[in-house]
Amino acid sequence: MTILIFLLILTILVLVHELGHFIIAKKMGVRVEEFGIGLPPRLFGVKKGETLYSVNLLPLGGFVKLYGEEYDELDRSDKSRPVHTNKIDKNRTFINKTPWQKTLIILGGVIGNFLLGWFIFSYLVTQGIAVPTNKVIIEKVTKNSPADISGLKERDTILRLIPKNSKIPSISLTSSNSLITLTQKYAGQKISLLVQRNNQQLTINLIPRKNPPKGEGPLGIAITSSIEKKYPWYTAPYYGLIEASNITYKIATELGKLILGLITFQKPHVDVAGPVGIANLAGQAVRFGGNAFLQFIALLSLNLAIINVLPFPALDGGRLVFVFYEGIFKKKPNKDIEKYTNLIGFIMLLSLAALITVNDIIKLIKK
Repeated sequence: MTILIFLLILTILVLVHELGHFIIAKKMGVRVEEFGIGLPPRLFGVKKGETLYSVNLLPLGGFVKLYGEEYDELDRSDKSRPVHTNKIDKNRTFINKTPWQKTLIILGGVIGNFLLGWFIFSYLVTQGIAVPTNKVIIEKVTKNSPADISGLKERDTILRLIPKNSKIPSISLTSSNSLITLTQKYAGQKISLLVQRNNQQLTINLIPRKNPPKGEGPLGIAITSSIEKKYPWYTAPYYGLIEASNITYKIATELGKLILGLITFQKPHVDVAGPVGIANLAGQAVRFGGNAFLQFIALLSLNLAIINVLPFPALDGGRLVFVFYEGIFKKKPNKDIEKYTNLIGFIMLLSLAALITVNDIIKLIKK
Protein backbone atom coordinates (compact mmCIF):
# COMPACT_ATOMS: atom_id res chain seq x y z
CA MET A 1 0.00 0.00 0.00
CA THR A 2 2.85 2.37 0.89
CA ILE A 3 4.52 1.67 -2.45
CA LEU A 4 1.29 2.43 -4.34
CA ILE A 5 0.88 5.70 -2.41
CA PHE A 6 4.48 6.65 -3.20
CA LEU A 7 4.01 5.89 -6.91
CA LEU A 8 0.80 7.96 -6.92
CA ILE A 9 2.59 10.94 -5.35
CA LEU A 10 5.56 10.59 -7.71
CA THR A 11 3.26 10.44 -10.74
CA ILE A 12 1.33 13.55 -9.64
CA LEU A 13 4.48 15.59 -8.97
CA VAL A 14 6.28 14.62 -12.17
CA LEU A 15 3.19 15.01 -14.37
CA VAL A 16 2.57 18.50 -12.96
CA HIS A 17 6.23 19.31 -13.60
CA GLU A 18 6.13 18.04 -17.18
CA LEU A 19 2.76 19.70 -17.78
CA GLY A 20 4.42 23.02 -16.95
CA HIS A 21 7.05 22.39 -19.66
CA PHE A 22 4.33 21.24 -22.04
CA ILE A 23 2.03 24.26 -21.68
CA ILE A 24 4.75 26.90 -21.99
CA ALA A 25 6.42 25.07 -24.89
CA LYS A 26 3.08 25.10 -26.72
CA LYS A 27 2.66 28.82 -25.96
CA MET A 28 6.16 29.50 -27.31
CA GLY A 29 5.33 27.68 -30.56
CA VAL A 30 7.57 24.65 -29.99
CA ARG A 31 6.35 21.39 -31.47
CA VAL A 32 5.66 18.89 -28.67
CA GLU A 33 6.14 15.44 -30.15
CA GLU A 34 5.01 13.38 -27.15
CA PHE A 35 3.51 13.83 -23.69
CA GLY A 36 3.90 10.57 -21.81
CA ILE A 37 2.38 9.24 -18.59
CA GLY A 38 4.87 6.83 -17.05
CA LEU A 39 8.18 5.87 -18.65
CA PRO A 40 8.76 3.65 -21.72
CA PRO A 41 8.19 1.07 -23.00
CA ARG A 42 4.96 2.47 -24.42
CA LEU A 43 1.72 0.60 -23.83
CA PHE A 44 -0.47 2.71 -26.12
CA GLY A 45 -0.86 6.26 -27.38
CA VAL A 46 -3.37 8.60 -28.96
CA LYS A 47 -2.30 11.17 -31.55
CA LYS A 48 -4.11 14.48 -31.16
CA GLY A 49 -2.95 17.21 -33.50
CA GLU A 50 0.82 17.02 -33.73
CA THR A 51 1.33 15.50 -30.26
CA LEU A 52 1.25 11.86 -29.24
CA TYR A 53 -0.29 11.34 -25.79
CA SER A 54 1.07 8.04 -24.50
CA VAL A 55 0.65 5.72 -21.53
CA ASN A 56 3.82 3.82 -20.66
CA LEU A 57 4.65 0.71 -18.68
CA LEU A 58 6.77 2.08 -15.82
CA PRO A 59 4.61 4.11 -13.38
CA LEU A 60 7.35 6.62 -12.59
CA GLY A 61 5.92 10.03 -13.45
CA GLY A 62 6.02 11.10 -17.07
CA PHE A 63 7.92 13.04 -19.72
CA VAL A 64 7.62 15.59 -22.52
CA LYS A 65 9.49 15.23 -25.83
CA LEU A 66 10.10 18.57 -27.54
CA TYR A 67 11.20 18.70 -31.15
CA GLY A 68 14.79 19.91 -31.42
CA GLU A 69 15.30 19.66 -27.67
CA GLU A 70 18.98 18.75 -27.98
CA TYR A 71 21.51 20.78 -29.95
CA ASP A 72 22.70 17.73 -31.86
CA GLU A 73 19.23 16.47 -32.78
CA LEU A 74 19.09 18.20 -36.16
CA ASP A 75 22.59 17.02 -37.08
CA ARG A 76 21.54 13.38 -37.28
CA SER A 77 21.42 11.62 -40.61
CA ASP A 78 18.16 11.80 -42.56
CA LYS A 79 17.53 8.11 -41.99
CA SER A 80 17.45 8.52 -38.22
CA ARG A 81 15.02 11.46 -38.27
CA PRO A 82 11.24 11.15 -38.10
CA VAL A 83 9.55 11.63 -41.48
CA HIS A 84 7.96 14.91 -40.42
CA THR A 85 11.27 16.49 -39.29
CA ASN A 86 12.38 17.86 -42.63
CA LYS A 87 8.98 19.53 -43.22
CA ILE A 88 8.77 21.44 -39.94
CA ASP A 89 9.64 25.11 -39.66
CA LYS A 90 12.96 25.33 -37.82
CA ASN A 91 11.45 28.12 -35.69
CA ARG A 92 9.31 25.42 -34.09
CA THR A 93 12.36 23.69 -32.63
CA PHE A 94 13.41 24.28 -29.04
CA ILE A 95 17.03 25.02 -29.94
CA ASN A 96 16.06 27.84 -32.31
CA LYS A 97 13.98 29.72 -29.74
CA THR A 98 15.39 32.85 -28.12
CA PRO A 99 17.16 32.51 -24.75
CA TRP A 100 14.25 34.12 -22.87
CA GLN A 101 11.77 31.70 -24.51
CA LYS A 102 13.98 28.73 -23.62
CA THR A 103 14.23 30.03 -20.06
CA LEU A 104 10.45 30.14 -19.71
CA ILE A 105 10.07 26.63 -21.14
CA ILE A 106 12.74 25.21 -18.83
CA LEU A 107 11.24 26.98 -15.80
CA GLY A 108 7.77 25.69 -16.73
CA GLY A 109 8.24 22.58 -14.58
CA VAL A 110 9.42 24.59 -11.58
CA ILE A 111 6.45 26.95 -11.99
CA GLY A 112 4.09 23.96 -12.23
CA ASN A 113 5.36 22.46 -8.97
CA PHE A 114 5.13 25.79 -7.15
CA LEU A 115 1.57 26.32 -8.40
CA LEU A 116 0.59 22.85 -7.14
CA GLY A 117 1.99 23.70 -3.70
CA TRP A 118 0.18 27.05 -3.75
CA PHE A 119 -3.12 25.40 -4.76
CA ILE A 120 -2.91 22.79 -2.00
CA PHE A 121 -2.00 25.32 0.70
CA SER A 122 -4.84 27.56 -0.49
CA TYR A 123 -7.18 24.71 0.38
CA LEU A 124 -5.43 23.81 3.63
CA VAL A 125 -5.64 27.34 5.07
CA THR A 126 -9.45 27.03 4.90
CA GLN A 127 -9.24 23.82 6.97
CA GLY A 128 -6.94 25.20 9.64
CA ILE A 129 -3.19 25.70 9.48
CA ALA A 130 -0.53 26.29 12.13
CA VAL A 131 0.37 29.99 12.49
CA PRO A 132 3.63 30.81 14.34
CA THR A 133 3.35 32.90 17.52
CA ASN A 134 5.73 34.12 20.21
CA LYS A 135 3.96 31.99 22.81
CA VAL A 136 4.69 28.61 24.39
CA ILE A 137 1.49 26.55 24.45
CA ILE A 138 1.09 23.15 26.14
CA GLU A 139 -0.38 20.55 23.77
CA LYS A 140 -0.13 17.47 26.01
CA VAL A 141 0.72 16.65 29.64
CA THR A 142 2.18 13.22 30.41
CA LYS A 143 0.60 11.42 33.34
CA ASN A 144 2.64 11.38 36.58
CA SER A 145 5.20 13.80 35.15
CA PRO A 146 6.34 16.94 37.05
CA ALA A 147 3.94 18.99 34.91
CA ASP A 148 1.02 16.69 35.72
CA ILE A 149 1.78 16.58 39.46
CA SER A 150 2.14 20.38 39.66
CA GLY A 151 -1.19 20.99 37.92
CA LEU A 152 -0.20 22.17 34.44
CA LYS A 153 -2.94 21.53 31.87
CA GLU A 154 -3.35 21.30 28.13
CA ARG A 155 -3.79 24.66 26.36
CA ASP A 156 -2.00 26.50 29.19
CA THR A 157 0.30 29.24 27.85
CA ILE A 158 3.65 29.45 29.68
CA LEU A 159 4.67 33.11 29.88
CA ARG A 160 7.75 33.21 32.09
CA LEU A 161 10.16 30.94 33.95
CA ILE A 162 11.30 32.01 37.43
CA PRO A 163 14.42 30.27 38.86
CA LYS A 164 14.22 29.88 42.65
CA ASN A 165 17.97 29.85 43.32
CA SER A 166 19.08 32.57 40.92
CA LYS A 167 19.55 36.33 40.90
CA ILE A 168 17.53 36.47 37.69
CA PRO A 169 13.95 37.40 38.72
CA SER A 170 12.22 35.84 35.70
CA ILE A 171 12.84 34.90 32.09
CA SER A 172 10.33 35.62 29.32
CA LEU A 173 9.48 32.64 27.10
CA THR A 174 8.85 33.40 23.43
CA SER A 175 9.51 30.04 21.78
CA SER A 176 9.43 26.32 22.44
CA ASN A 177 13.22 26.15 22.19
CA SER A 178 13.65 28.72 24.96
CA LEU A 179 11.60 26.61 27.39
CA ILE A 180 13.41 23.41 26.40
CA THR A 181 16.83 25.03 26.90
CA LEU A 182 15.93 26.54 30.27
CA THR A 183 14.31 23.41 31.74
CA GLN A 184 17.42 21.45 30.81
CA LYS A 185 19.59 24.14 32.41
CA TYR A 186 17.60 24.17 35.65
CA ALA A 187 16.95 20.41 35.80
CA GLY A 188 16.89 19.22 39.39
CA GLN A 189 16.28 22.75 40.72
CA LYS A 190 13.10 24.40 41.94
CA ILE A 191 11.50 26.75 39.40
CA SER A 192 8.20 28.56 38.97
CA LEU A 193 6.25 28.98 35.75
CA LEU A 194 3.94 31.94 35.15
CA VAL A 195 1.03 30.46 33.21
CA GLN A 196 -1.93 32.00 31.39
CA ARG A 197 -5.05 29.84 31.74
CA ASN A 198 -8.19 31.25 30.15
CA ASN A 199 -8.43 34.80 31.60
CA GLN A 200 -6.23 34.34 34.66
CA GLN A 201 -2.53 34.03 35.41
CA LEU A 202 -1.21 31.32 37.73
CA THR A 203 2.18 30.54 39.27
CA ILE A 204 3.09 26.84 39.13
CA ASN A 205 5.99 25.46 41.20
CA LEU A 206 7.84 22.32 40.10
CA ILE A 207 11.25 20.68 39.61
CA PRO A 208 12.35 19.63 36.10
CA ARG A 209 13.73 16.09 35.94
CA LYS A 210 17.43 15.48 35.29
CA ASN A 211 16.97 12.07 33.66
CA PRO A 212 13.44 11.98 32.21
CA PRO A 213 12.03 8.95 30.39
CA LYS A 214 12.83 8.92 26.70
CA GLY A 215 10.62 11.24 24.69
CA GLU A 216 9.13 13.07 27.69
CA GLY A 217 11.60 15.83 28.53
CA PRO A 218 12.31 17.41 31.95
CA LEU A 219 8.71 18.60 32.48
CA GLY A 220 6.79 15.85 30.69
CA ILE A 221 4.88 18.09 28.28
CA ALA A 222 4.47 18.47 24.54
CA ILE A 223 4.60 22.13 23.52
CA THR A 224 4.14 24.28 20.45
CA SER A 225 4.71 27.89 19.46
CA SER A 226 1.94 27.99 16.90
CA ILE A 227 -1.86 28.14 16.91
CA GLU A 228 -4.31 26.75 14.40
CA LYS A 229 -6.08 29.37 12.33
CA LYS A 230 -8.68 29.03 9.58
CA TYR A 231 -9.13 31.53 6.76
CA PRO A 232 -12.30 32.18 4.73
CA TRP A 233 -12.32 30.73 1.21
CA TYR A 234 -12.19 34.10 -0.55
CA THR A 235 -8.85 34.92 1.14
CA ALA A 236 -7.43 31.42 0.62
CA PRO A 237 -5.37 32.18 -2.53
CA TYR A 238 -3.64 35.09 -0.78
CA TYR A 239 -2.81 33.25 2.44
CA GLY A 240 -2.04 30.08 0.49
CA LEU A 241 0.52 32.05 -1.54
CA ILE A 242 2.07 33.44 1.64
CA GLU A 243 2.32 29.95 3.16
CA ALA A 244 3.75 28.40 -0.02
CA SER A 245 6.26 31.26 -0.39
CA ASN A 246 7.39 31.02 3.25
CA ILE A 247 7.89 27.27 3.03
CA THR A 248 9.72 27.59 -0.30
CA TYR A 249 12.06 30.13 1.30
CA LYS A 250 12.69 27.80 4.26
CA ILE A 251 13.38 24.86 1.93
CA ALA A 252 15.82 26.95 -0.13
CA THR A 253 17.55 28.21 3.02
CA GLU A 254 17.96 24.75 4.55
CA LEU A 255 19.11 23.29 1.23
CA GLY A 256 21.69 26.07 0.96
CA LYS A 257 22.95 25.27 4.46
CA LEU A 258 23.12 21.57 3.57
CA ILE A 259 25.13 22.22 0.39
CA LEU A 260 27.46 24.61 2.24
CA GLY A 261 27.94 22.01 4.96
CA LEU A 262 28.83 19.32 2.41
CA ILE A 263 31.30 21.65 0.68
CA THR A 264 32.98 22.49 3.99
CA PHE A 265 32.88 18.83 5.14
CA GLN A 266 30.54 19.54 8.03
CA LYS A 267 28.04 17.02 9.31
CA PRO A 268 24.55 17.96 8.07
CA HIS A 269 22.00 18.90 10.73
CA VAL A 270 19.05 17.64 8.68
CA ASP A 271 18.10 14.22 7.36
CA VAL A 272 18.09 13.58 3.62
CA ALA A 273 15.54 11.07 2.33
CA GLY A 274 15.49 9.22 -0.97
CA PRO A 275 12.70 7.20 -2.61
CA VAL A 276 12.53 4.63 0.22
CA GLY A 277 12.52 7.30 2.92
CA ILE A 278 9.90 9.37 1.10
CA ALA A 279 7.72 6.28 0.62
CA ASN A 280 7.92 5.60 4.37
CA LEU A 281 6.99 9.23 5.17
CA ALA A 282 4.11 9.06 2.69
CA GLY A 283 2.67 6.07 4.53
CA GLN A 284 2.92 7.97 7.84
CA ALA A 285 1.23 11.05 6.31
CA VAL A 286 -1.73 8.94 5.16
CA ARG A 287 -2.23 7.63 8.70
CA PHE A 288 -2.53 11.22 9.97
CA GLY A 289 -5.43 11.94 7.61
CA GLY A 290 -6.27 13.55 4.30
CA ASN A 291 -5.05 17.07 5.12
CA ALA A 292 -1.71 15.75 6.35
CA PHE A 293 -1.36 13.76 3.14
CA LEU A 294 -2.13 16.84 1.01
CA GLN A 295 0.35 18.90 3.00
CA PHE A 296 2.98 16.22 2.40
CA ILE A 297 2.36 16.39 -1.36
CA ALA A 298 2.59 20.21 -1.27
CA LEU A 299 5.90 20.09 0.62
CA LEU A 300 7.35 17.56 -1.83
CA SER A 301 6.16 19.65 -4.78
CA LEU A 302 7.87 22.78 -3.42
CA ASN A 303 10.99 20.71 -2.68
CA LEU A 304 11.01 19.45 -6.26
CA ALA A 305 10.70 23.01 -7.56
CA ILE A 306 13.72 24.19 -5.54
CA ILE A 307 15.90 21.16 -6.32
CA ASN A 308 15.17 21.36 -10.05
CA VAL A 309 16.23 24.99 -10.27
CA LEU A 310 19.71 24.21 -8.86
CA PRO A 311 22.46 24.87 -11.45
CA PHE A 312 23.48 21.21 -11.58
CA PRO A 313 23.86 19.22 -14.84
CA ALA A 314 20.80 17.16 -15.85
CA LEU A 315 18.50 19.36 -13.74
CA ASP A 316 16.46 22.24 -15.16
CA GLY A 317 18.84 24.67 -13.47
CA GLY A 318 21.77 22.99 -15.22
CA ARG A 319 20.10 23.50 -18.59
CA LEU A 320 19.53 27.15 -17.72
CA VAL A 321 23.29 27.60 -17.33
CA PHE A 322 23.75 26.78 -21.04
CA VAL A 323 20.85 29.07 -21.98
CA PHE A 324 22.41 31.92 -20.00
CA TYR A 325 25.71 31.23 -21.77
CA GLU A 326 23.93 31.56 -25.10
CA GLY A 327 22.22 34.78 -24.02
CA ILE A 328 25.46 36.37 -22.75
CA PHE A 329 27.86 35.33 -25.50
CA LYS A 330 25.30 35.33 -28.35
CA LYS A 331 26.27 31.86 -29.55
CA LYS A 332 25.08 28.34 -28.92
CA PRO A 333 27.18 26.24 -26.49
CA ASN A 334 29.30 23.39 -27.76
CA LYS A 335 26.87 20.53 -28.31
CA ASP A 336 29.35 17.85 -27.16
CA ILE A 337 30.19 19.72 -23.94
CA GLU A 338 26.50 20.10 -23.12
CA LYS A 339 25.73 16.49 -24.00
CA TYR A 340 28.48 14.95 -21.87
CA THR A 341 28.04 17.43 -19.01
CA ASN A 342 24.38 16.43 -18.72
CA LEU A 343 25.32 12.74 -18.99
CA ILE A 344 27.89 13.02 -16.19
CA GLY A 345 25.40 14.99 -14.07
CA PHE A 346 22.74 12.33 -14.63
CA ILE A 347 25.14 9.57 -13.55
CA MET A 348 26.09 11.57 -10.44
CA LEU A 349 22.41 12.07 -9.54
CA LEU A 350 21.70 8.34 -9.93
CA SER A 351 24.72 7.50 -7.78
CA LEU A 352 23.63 9.96 -5.09
CA ALA A 353 20.08 8.57 -5.18
CA ALA A 354 21.49 5.04 -4.77
CA LEU A 355 23.59 6.05 -1.74
CA ILE A 356 20.65 7.82 -0.09
CA THR A 357 18.41 4.82 -0.77
CA VAL A 358 20.91 2.47 0.91
CA ASN A 359 21.00 4.86 3.89
CA ASP A 360 17.18 4.90 4.02
CA ILE A 361 17.07 1.09 4.05
CA ILE A 362 19.65 0.93 6.86
CA LYS A 363 17.56 3.37 8.94
CA LEU A 364 14.43 1.26 8.43
CA ILE A 365 16.27 -1.93 9.43
CA LYS A 366 17.55 -0.27 12.62
CA LYS A 367 14.02 0.85 13.51
